[in-house]
Amino acid sequence: MVPLLSAPLLAEQNVNPGINRNYENPNVLQWRGVFERDGREVWDRRDDIIRHLGLRPGLKIADIGSGTGFFTALMAAAVGDSGRVYAVDIAPRFVEASVQRARDRGMNNVVGVVNDQHGVRLSPDSVDLAFTSDTYHHFEYPRSMLRSIHEALRPGGELVLIDFKRIPGVSNPWVLRHVRAGEAEVAAETQAAGFELVERLDFMQTQYFLRFRKK
Repeated sequence: MVPLLSAPLLAEQNVNPGINRNYENPNVLQWRGVFERDGREVWDRRDDIIRHLGLRPGLKIADIGSGTGFFTALMAAAVGDSGRVYAVDIAPRFVEASVQRARDRGMNNVVGVVNDQHGVRLSPDSVDLAFTSDTYHHFEYPRSMLRSIHEALRPGGELVLIDFKRIPGVSNPWVLRHVRAGEAEVAAETQAAGFELVERLDFMQTQYFLRFRKK
């Protein structure tokens, strides 16, 4: 009798091929003009966002999609010398810029991590909080990335996810073209990856703030 073989696992499909092409070799100064400009809501509300994170000295944080590092530097100041911030990005230039930005402000508690589209490349149970701002819609393999974030978080660790509200007829055309999924779909995908939604804040007009906890 021929033994039955289990069906092979299907490889996860890329949900948005090419969305990160502009970050393959980014000009950091140019992207600072894009990311750090008045009128961009996460920049305008950056201090409010940091306050809502509830950071304290000693925490270990992963800033996933650190970009030019403005959130990384704010987090590094909040967690102090006893804490650590991992500046995680797929672009080595962004990672270098994030680490250097903190050092220029006298902080040596930032560690750079160049990751890929399948994971964050952090050790298991190594961080208390994972943070993504305008990054989730850039995940080409969201199931793999969420699984990797889940593994990197310590028991009871949290994931804070900020992204654009995608509402047909309300959101601007750029968001509707660029952002793959709306809030409900993002929340469902995250919960399916082993997280529970514990907080939703609605203090921004064009973006949402969701806090999940690792089950």
